[in-house]
Amino acid sequence: MDVDQEYKSAARRSVVLLTVLGALSQLLGFGYRVALSRMVGAEVMGLYQLVMPAFSVLLSLTAVGLTAAVSNLTSQYLAWENSRGAAQIVSSCLRWLMLLILPVGAAVIVFSDPISVYLLGDARTQLGLMLLVPCAALTGVENIHKHFFYGAGLVGPPAVVELLEQLVRTAAVLGLLTLFLPQYPERVVGLIVTGMVICELFSSATLSALFHRRKRRQGLMGPGERAGIRRRRIATIALPVGCNALLGNVMGAINATLIPRKLVEGGMDRSAAMAEFGVVCGMTLPMLALPTVFLGAMNLVMVPRLSHCAALGHKEEIRENISQSMTTVSLLALPSMGLMAVVGSDLGGALFHQDGVGEFLVPLAAIMALSCYQAVLGAALNGVGRQGSVAWISILCDGVQLALTAWLVPEMGMEGFVVSTGVSTVLGLLLCAQRLIACTGLRLELFRWLTAPGLATLLMALTTNLLVRALKDWGTGALWANLAGAAFGVVLYLAALSAQGVKRQRS
Repeated sequence: MDVDQEYKSAARRSVVLLTVLGALSQLLGFGYRVALSRMVGAEVMGLYQLVMPAFSVLLSLTAVGLTAAVSNLTSQYLAWENSRGAAQIVSSCLRWLMLLILPVGAAVIVFSDPISVYLLGDARTQLGLMLLVPCAALTGVENIHKHFFYGAGLVGPPAVVELLEQLVRTAAVLGLLTLFLPQYPERVVGLIVTGMVICELFSSATLSALFHRRKRRQGLMGPGERAGIRRRRIATIALPVGCNALLGNVMGAINATLIPRKLVEGGMDRSAAMAEFGVVCGMTLPMLALPTVFLGAMNLVMVPRLSHCAALGHKEEIRENISQSMTTVSLLALPSMGLMAVVGSDLGGALFHQDGVGEFLVPLAAIMALSCYQAVLGAALNGVGRQGSVAWISILCDGVQLALTAWLVPEMGMEGFVVSTGVSTVLGLLLCAQRLIACTGLRLELFRWLTAPGLATLLMALTTNLLVRALKDWGTGALWANLAGAAFGVVLYLAALSAQGVKRQRS
């Protein structure tokens, strides 16, 4: 087996390992969210959903661009057999992280009161906002080391740590809530974020120790890189990715804070608006995201792989990798969302004990499937060095969503949010596809990517829906009716794919 084939085989094993461990982590995380929502209720979940976009903004100001630089540059330096340069990248990015987090974190703490009242729209988010600063610092340290391992093709250590991280988070957050509830909503949000800080302390310390252990065992080879060149290479990747993440997360935060306000503007009570926001964004969307666990694993392996191929000038291999990733998304995301559209309403009601979890399930499932395509195309653009294209596309789409949310939600309620999300997702998908075709010469394979799995999914969803309804009418319990319908649907989907000549792709 030559070096390139060995790299491909390692990439496939990495995707499988990440998917398996990621699935376990996702299941634990989803179970944690279910338990959390039951303990704190829809209104506190809405407050928590207001705080989390602020956390994303903090990370984009400090860590997101640096982690992208670590992943891409580690892959390139190791392709050139310069492990010393890869280690220097990690050290430089950690220094930059500390230089950024100190002033940004201090500003957040000092101005936490006006930020919570005037920007987030609810004073009860202040305590959680202040506690996000140490959480963001620890998450940045964790992610820099984690993306070093991803760039090096070593997915096992970060994947295992992420799984353990979910266990620590669940124990910390639910343990704190069990000890100190009942509390005012502001303190409940603070307890949740405190549990997150404990979790990030564990994961950042563990990954740092694993990184230094590997560096001691493997040694450092190669000439390294001069500081000036290293800083420019980091900045070339980190600045566009960070600016893109910052603007996107700022718009996402504005969008999140705007939804409850616009619901109130449309005549809804403040508590009811926060509760409905919490149900859709804190329960329905996370439930729909549960079957897409494979996506993160695939993209984490694909980006450094494409960066590796780009560094060596292997253009045909770049196109082949993107095509395989698109095929995987089609064959997995479409049927997953089709099944969720059918069984998700009963599943959400049983898990969250909240009315309205299934209200917008069908359109949101379709949007989630389209967002999977967009995520792969955006990751591919990052992998081939087109971070700037991803930046302006994301900013444009976020702007469109924000404008449509402000316009539609007062008149249409949460349905307006669904429409705005769908329009922005379709726009982003089309623009990412156009830019990727232009820069790589990628050929569209619509039958394999969309037509065949789409028709099979439609047949599966319609038939499963009829079967579930019939079983319920015959007196079968909702759980068993949905399980039987889903099992039959999966078999029917595979048969429909086979009838259309779609076979498992070999790579």
